[in-house]
Amino acid sequence: MRALHDISTSTNSGWSANSPFYGQLVEAIRATSVDGAVADHILAALPEVPETDLTRLGRLVADVVPGRFSLTGGLDRRLLFAERAAALGGWVVADLSGQPHSSREWPGWTGGRVNLAEPDRWLSVAELSGDAADRLARPKVLLTSLYHPEWFPLPRFSLAIHDLARAARLTLMGQVRLIDMQLGSSLDDITQWVHDHRPDIVGISATFGQHDLMSDLLDRLGRMPVPPLVLAGGSLTVRNEAMLLEKYPRLLIARGAGEPTIADAMAHFHGDCELASIRGIGYRGAPRGRAIAIGSRPRHTAVQPNRRQDAFLPELDLLDATFARNGVAQLEISRGCTSHCSFCPRGHKGSWSGGNTDGLPWMLAEIGKVADRHPTISRTLYVVDEEFIGRGEDAVNRALDVASTISRAGFTWESSCRIDQVVRPDRDRAWHLERASMWRSLLGAGLRRMLFGVESGVTSILERFAKDSTAEQNALAIRTLSALGLPTRYTYITFDHLMTADELAASHAFQARIDLLLRPLPELSIEQIVDGVTDPDFVAEHATGRPFYTEISYMLVSMECLIGAPYTRAVQSQGLAGPADPAMGRVEAQFADWRISACSRRAQRWVDRHFALDYTLKSLEKILDGVPRRRMRNARVVLKDGAFRVLTGMLDLINTYRPDVPDPGLDLALLTLLDTAVGELATTLSLTIEHVLPTLPATSRHLLDREFTRWCDAEGWRLINANDPCGT
Repeated sequence: MRALHDISTSTNSGWSANSPFYGQLVEAIRATSVDGAVADHILAALPEVPETDLTRLGRLVADVVPGRFSLTGGLDRRLLFAERAAALGGWVVADLSGQPHSSREWPGWTGGRVNLAEPDRWLSVAELSGDAADRLARPKVLLTSLYHPEWFPLPRFSLAIHDLARAARLTLMGQVRLIDMQLGSSLDDITQWVHDHRPDIVGISATFGQHDLMSDLLDRLGRMPVPPLVLAGGSLTVRNEAMLLEKYPRLLIARGAGEPTIADAMAHFHGDCELASIRGIGYRGAPRGRAIAIGSRPRHTAVQPNRRQDAFLPELDLLDATFARNGVAQLEISRGCTSHCSFCPRGHKGSWSGGNTDGLPWMLAEIGKVADRHPTISRTLYVVDEEFIGRGEDAVNRALDVASTISRAGFTWESSCRIDQVVRPDRDRAWHLERASMWRSLLGAGLRRMLFGVESGVTSILERFAKDSTAEQNALAIRTLSALGLPTRYTYITFDHLMTADELAASHAFQARIDLLLRPLPELSIEQIVDGVTDPDFVAEHATGRPFYTEISYMLVSMECLIGAPYTRAVQSQGLAGPADPAMGRVEAQFADWRISACSRRAQRWVDRHFALDYTLKSLEKILDGVPRRRMRNARVVLKDGAFRVLTGMLDLINTYRPDVPDPGLDLALLTLLDTAVGELATTLSLTIEHVLPTLPATSRHLLDREFTRWCDAEGWRLINANDPCGT
């Protein structure tokens, strides 16, 4: 093979220098033809297509290269494989990052199949073996994320499918397409795409409340003349694994992080590994060539631990479209959790592990390029770690490094963590001073809000939830955070199946406390705040007078008995559990106290009546800044006030009924309470929304007006199964 630098190409070096990616892409395209010509309309069109949009870039490349090609690899190091004109022979292989091929960690399958003439350059001719071109083209992979727009009006960037897209592209095999129902696609659209393009593998991401969509899609895929290999993942699918495999025996269930699973599934397509070697799956089939013989029982393969995964970076294919629909950017920097709460069965998420953050600056820069095209969207990054801080001697330094990296990239950010990252009774004063200093520093490094999983203000309930925290610990942490000026949200479970009426009353009292939220005290030292939160006089002097419930993310939440959770087993042991509900990955259950059961049922209807509007307010708050954001926040507080009045009324009603004699009169009284409360709320909320709307950008104003109109027109008290058990 002749060296590529010996081949004449007429590169426009000035244009290349201004746009390195596009300049290198054009230089690679020129190298595929004898005359090196590229039509002017292609030169003009290429820079108008974002680097993240492989589909559109691929269509432009297809118009000018003389033969087969593959545009693949991760966003940071895209690779173009392009067959040269017959007179030249061979292929061009271009690393569009400009880095030499020898610096890439090439997947094992390329050994002996991709032979580069100049591996120390970014652009080289190459000889490809007979099956290499087939591997570049297949498997064709569709990754799709499900969605109910009537429940969640605004989108969030779907990490589930974008993380897998990156893992798939790093194999350098096949071609990957993403469809996110949040962005306007329907099940009919997905079905039509599958019918037209015949993908070899379909990956489905489904979470709570989407079982109906997933079942419908699985039925449609199963009726295809040649059904694709289907891989389903997400919290819901793991909960429903047994019933899904019973109904869909050829389905593969991803039981852990999906990146190694999708990579192995692609290797399995080419016969590189057996079905039983695909990491992290539950399945019923047994490998027999390309067919899958139905086994008698589900089988599991080993899940790759979080600690063995290097980084959790996504592709960004649909981030532009997400911003265009008033959505938000999300990123995962660590995985897993440091806690083992009894109500959380999400073992598939694994133990906490911080990812390698070396690629974070590059990723933030790429997200920033997309954000620059949507200046009306707040430059806020939502770090969706279950536990941002983590554990270990370097936890504080790591958190500060990550925060400063995000801030330097020009973003504010939000995340979540456990409340014991603020106050721990088993740690000394020096630990608490260090943590308080960390939180103040994080605030200075762009932290816009942090979600904490408090879950209860009653110690006996916290023990039942295995939270490893106490009511007093939670109170001190809330005071500390508010005095430090940290904007917070708290998750809180109001009703649980094993609680007593006394516990419910104590929980109500904790939500009503006005000695927890202190005014921000930037003028005080860390030492003064850490010592002051335990001093009643200090607290009385600096309390805002606002009740704690105004900081609870969602009010009137009931415990979900999720399939496989220790809490669920405790409910089952008391004979309170009923049949499984696949829509939410839970089991239906009775409450130990019939009065609390009646309250919980009606409370859920209150939550669902307001859910779409509340979710809209919260989502708009995420993409706004300044006065509009503050007014949006105030509108949510109006909803919280209404919910707390309902809870107060429920406690008054409970006390009028005997605990040992179920009485249908309570349910009727609760219904009257809800009807009265929603009427009172409508008046207050209408005035609030009228105050908010004029401050909003046009698209946000239209969306909020539409959702508020839907809320006003709603009748009755129906369930929508839109609970988010993690409260995020």
